[in-house]
Amino acid sequence: MSDTNSPQDWNALAERVARHVDNYLGGLEAVARGEAGPHTVPMLLLEVSQVILAGAQLGASQDVILPDNWEPEVGEDPDLDEVRQGLAERLLAIDEYVEVFDPYKDTEPTSYRLSDDLVDVASDLVHGLRHYQQGRPLEALWWWQYSYFNHWGNHAGAALRALHAVVANARLNVAEEAPAVR
Repeated sequence: MSDTNSPQDWNALAERVARHVDNYLGGLEAVARGEAGPHTVPMLLLEVSQVILAGAQLGASQDVILPDNWEPEVGEDPDLDEVRQGLAERLLAIDEYVEVFDPYKDTEPTSYRLSDDLVDVASDLVHGLRHYQQGRPLEALWWWQYSYFNHWGNHAGAALRALHAVVANARLNVAEEAPAVR
């Protein structure tokens, strides 16, 4: 991102982030419906990784400042409980995990649920997407950036580490195969 963020720069960033958000939301809903089958965890790892890329782009950008210093109303956000429940059912064996939320401030691990984290991220993202869809890309960017630093970035990072651990353990803890008999 350039030092002088023009409206065109902001619009291009908003468009990129909106695509990532839309993909994340669609992927999360598909996994919650069971469409990923045995690939649920790797698919979630991919979805979270891609939305974290959008967060990194927001984090690397200068602060988005709204000209009037207020956020226009977007209406009531959608209820994502059905997605949360679907994810909880698909992730039953691995839904709960432990995380040190802020490695610089926290000293005690805290218990979290992947299904909650994934939907908390979705909730923050859908709110910004609604601004974007209503023709307010600057408000969308402001919300996504603010909530990335304040909320969804931490939850996405924690979920990414938990999902990575599941995939890595499954891949690395494979029993040694017996040598082939000749």
